[in-house]
Amino acid sequence: MLFKCFEVKNETKTSADLYFYGDIVSDWWGAWQDEDQYPDAVKNFLSEQEGKDLNIYINSGGGSVFAGVAIYNMLQRRAQTNKVQVYVDGLAGSIASVIAFAGSEPPKIPSNAYLMIHNPWSICEGNSSDLRKMAEDLDQIAVGMLATYSKHTKEGITDETIKELMDAETWLSGEEAAKYFNVEVLDAREIAAATGDYILRGNKDKIPKGLLIKEPETVSDPVPTEPIEDHAEDAKIRDELLRNYVDSLII
Repeated sequence: MLFKCFEVKNETKTSADLYFYGDIVSDWWGAWQDEDQYPDAVKNFLSEQEGKDLNIYINSGGGSVFAGVAIYNMLQRRAQTNKVQVYVDGLAGSIASVIAFAGSEPPKIPSNAYLMIHNPWSICEGNSSDLRKMAEDLDQIAVGMLATYSKHTKEGITDETIKELMDAETWLSGEEAAKYFNVEVLDAREIAAATGDYILRGNKDKIPKGLLIKEPETVSDPVPTEPIEDHAEDAKIRDELLRNYVDSLII
């Protein structure tokens, strides 16, 4: 079974729309749902849209640091030859906040949408040397993320200021983000921000009020079809295979 990881709308001879509406994962095996994105899928998409301008829409809580960095660099290369405009529809959180700055133009963020920046983290097991090594690795990865943010800060904003925001795990509305970064603030839009697993693994006390509220689920009798049954069975098999390595993802 193949997963459609990108939705292309309003495609023309000169431009295409690209949506990041899921988690950022390393590869197809890490894609737990159709909306999840990974570098190889981005590479294939860019190849199919060679020479075109891009509109990129983000509503993602983040995911794998290294996958996100690879995606950022691929989009930056496209931005050197074509116009790449990024829109934050709901949330660009964690490594998705890095991807938000991959365009040739400052990202456009509605006043009621969010950037969330924080330090990378991971799950680790082992002896004291292993744990110290992981801490050192995470510190070094944070340096790389800070270097990317620093390219897009407003004049007068220091690396120390951005590092403090990362240390504190900071949620920035569109207007607040404009105090630190080169972004264009748009009027508020009615759209739900992503609140996937990668957000919930962080500090829930930092999440703006309302984003964790879920609508009551309605119960209805499902109408089974063959494609849905196949999808569910494939997903079950894949999930069982993935459980042993998911904890090692750096996010």
